[in-house]
Amino acid sequence: MTTDLAIEAVGLAKSYGSTSVLDHFDLRVPRGGVFALLGPNGAGKTTTVRILATLTRADAGRIRVAGHDVGTQRREVRRRISLTGQYAALDEAQTGEENLRMMGRLLHLAPRLARRRAAELLERFDLTDAGRRRVETYSGGMRRRLDLAAGLVGEPEIIFLDEPTTGLDPRSRAAMWEIVAELATGGRTVFLTTQYLDEADRLADRIAVVDGGRVVADGTAAQLKEQVGGRRLDVALAATAGPEAFATVVRRLGPRAVTADPARRTVGIATDGTAAHVRALLDEIDAGRDRVAHFDVHTTTLDDVFLALTARPAPAEVRPIATENPIATEKRSEHV
Repeated sequence: MTTDLAIEAVGLAKSYGSTSVLDHFDLRVPRGGVFALLGPNGAGKTTTVRILATLTRADAGRIRVAGHDVGTQRREVRRRISLTGQYAALDEAQTGEENLRMMGRLLHLAPRLARRRAAELLERFDLTDAGRRRVETYSGGMRRRLDLAAGLVGEPEIIFLDEPTTGLDPRSRAAMWEIVAELATGGRTVFLTTQYLDEADRLADRIAVVDGGRVVADGTAAQLKEQVGGRRLDVALAATAGPEAFATVVRRLGPRAVTADPARRTVGIATDGTAAHVRALLDEIDAGRDRVAHFDVHTTTLDDVFLALTARPAPAEVRPIATENPIATEKRSEHV
């Protein structure tokens, strides 16, 4: 195991009953910056976060987070991380300021320091004016920002964000993006899971794609796009081309077909973007000049990468249901 990584998992495995969620899962996350974990529903993203954050025990594998073993040094790991999930874990009967001060006291901060830290975070997350209002009056975006602020009271080394912008409107998403980028430039490691590929493309320094409980690709966004194909040729077959003709084209292309939509009779093909290669592909699938209605060439996107690497439909992920942040719950229980 390498100690200079923020997170390292080797041979990780986890099952719930007869359902295998993670199987020989390996992951290496450098210190600093934003690391994004992508995958379809049921691929194991949230289970991975729960294991790395010490909330669920793995069935097998070795894991180090912030230089400490997750199995034998759980308390040391928890002192160095924070977790913000898809749903804010806040006390709605308290004000925003009271929530932050409570977290500070749970972390053994002196009352004066807890108040100062709460004021700093309220200002940083643009919540000063709402700081003395009860959280039950907050909008979804405000709750998400306050939840993230609560996780930063203890100034963690590693911040886990499990689909933090799910359900937010575009303006609130953009605000969260700015906050995440700021955290990364400040030297922290942000571990992000998301369903929004544009979010990962914009924020992540490095991306891992998980499918079927295993990491199937890992690299920068540019490297992953290059792996699938630097550019993509989108071809729409003519209305006269029936389902059999479409199936024949897709079968002939094999793995070069990045996307295929029978309903629209469109297929996306990996290409280097040169005129010679595009012409050769068109000749290959439309030698008689009567199948292709129109075509377009554009740069490969993360959507293309996702579809190419996770073509298998997945069931809903099996995981226990939590109504609040279990790390915060344990901190409360430890200090009562």
